[in-house]
Amino acid sequence: MQTTRPMTWFDALLNAVRLPPGDLLRDAIYRRLWSSILISSLGGQITLLALPLTAAVLLHASPTQMGLLTAMEIMPFVMFSLPCGVWLDRVRKLPVYVSGELTLALAVGTVPVAHWAGWLTMNWLYFVGFILGCVNTGAGSAAQIVLTQVVTRDRLVEAHAKNALASSGAEVAGPGVAGLLIKILGAPLALAVDALLVFGSAMILRGIRIEEQLVKKADGDFWRDLKAGLRFVRERRLLVSLAATVGAWQMCNNAAQVVQILFATRELHLSGQSVGLCYVALGAGTVLASVFGHRISRRLGPGPCLVAGAAVTGLGWLVLSVMPANAFGVAAFAFMLFCFGVGAVLIFINFLSLRQSVTPAPMLGRMTSTMRWLILIPAGPGALLGGWLGEHVGLRSALLFAGVGALLLSAVAWRHPVIRRVRELPKMDTGDKAALATELANP
Repeated sequence: MQTTRPMTWFDALLNAVRLPPGDLLRDAIYRRLWSSILISSLGGQITLLALPLTAAVLLHASPTQMGLLTAMEIMPFVMFSLPCGVWLDRVRKLPVYVSGELTLALAVGTVPVAHWAGWLTMNWLYFVGFILGCVNTGAGSAAQIVLTQVVTRDRLVEAHAKNALASSGAEVAGPGVAGLLIKILGAPLALAVDALLVFGSAMILRGIRIEEQLVKKADGDFWRDLKAGLRFVRERRLLVSLAATVGAWQMCNNAAQVVQILFATRELHLSGQSVGLCYVALGAGTVLASVFGHRISRRLGPGPCLVAGAAVTGLGWLVLSVMPANAFGVAAFAFMLFCFGVGAVLIFINFLSLRQSVTPAPMLGRMTSTMRWLILIPAGPGALLGGWLGEHVGLRSALLFAGVGALLLSAVAWRHPVIRRVRELPKMDTGDKAALATELANP
C-alpha cells in the first residue's frame, strides 16, 4: 500500500501561487539560490541609498568626489577581472560566491562602526567602495557561473528573468525600508542592517550542493590560459558586439548614477526618506520587466530586446535632465528610476543569457571575467566624466549626456546586424567544442 507524503509548507505555497509543474522555483537547489538572491538584493537596496547618502549628506561630498567613489568600485574590475577569470576556471565557484557574500557583509559593516568611533571620512568610503568592487569582481563572476551549474543552458533567459524578479521584489520593498531605516537610524547605521542581510544570504548559499567537475590540465600555464580567454571572446563577433554595446551603455549609466542622488537632494530638495520612496518606482520597473521580460525577449529576440532596454533607460535620463525643480521634477525622478528598472532588466537578462549560451563550461570563468572587464572599462571614465560635468557645468548636464548617449547608442546598435539578427538564444557550435577539447588535450 502506497503512503502519501505529508504536505510541506512549500507544497502549500506552490499550490497557493499555482506555479506550473515545470517551473524553476519547484527545483530545490534553484529555489535556495533564488532565496539568497532575494535577501542579498534587499540588503543591496539599503547600500544603494545609504552609501551615497552618507557621502552626499553626512560628509558633504562634491560631484567629483561622488564620481571618484563610483570609480573606486569599478577599479577592481579593470585591475583584476582577467586574472580572476583564469583563477575561477580552476576552482569551485560556489565557495568563492559564499566567501564573497561574507566579505561584503564585513566591509559594509565597517561604515557604522567608523561612524560611531568618529573615523568616518570620504577616504574610508573610498576604501569600502574598493572592497565592494573586489568582491563583485570575483564573487560576482562566480555567482553568474553557479547559475549555469543549477539550470540548463536552454532555460538561462528564464532563470535570469526569475533572478531579476527576486531583485526587483527587493527593489519594491527595499527603498521604502531603507528610507525608513535612514530616517530612524541615519544612513551609516542603516548599513548595519544590510550587513546582517548579506550574512543571512551567505548562510543560505552554504546549504546548496552542486556537483562541479573541474577540468585538470597537466600544465596550468597562467598567461596561456589568460590569452585563451581573451582570444575566445575576440574571435566571436556576437561577444565583441555585446561587449561594445553594453560597455558604451555603462559609460552613460555611470555618468548618470554619480549625480542622481545629488540631483535629488540638492536640486529637488528631497529628504533621504523621500528619495527612498521614489526608488520604489525602480522596483516597480524591474518587477514589470522581470515578469514580462522573458516573453518580450521571445517575441522580439534577445538582441532587439537588449537594444530596447538601452533606449528606455536613455529616455528616463533625458526626461529628468529637462524637467524643472518642482513637483514635475520629482515625478520625472521617479519616472527615470522606473525606466532604469525596466531597461536594465531587459539589457542584462539577454546580455547574460547570450554570452553564457555560446560558451563551453570550462571557459565560463574566463569569458565572464573578460566580458565584465570589457564592459566596465568605459564605466570608470563615465563616472569621472559625470562627476566633472556635475561640478563644472551642472548636474543636469551629466543626465543630459547619459540620456542622449544611450539613445544614440540604441540607434547605432539597432543598425548593427549581429545584434539585430539575434532572434533566439544561440547554441554553442561544434567548432567551439572541438577547439576547446584540443586546447584541454594539448596544454
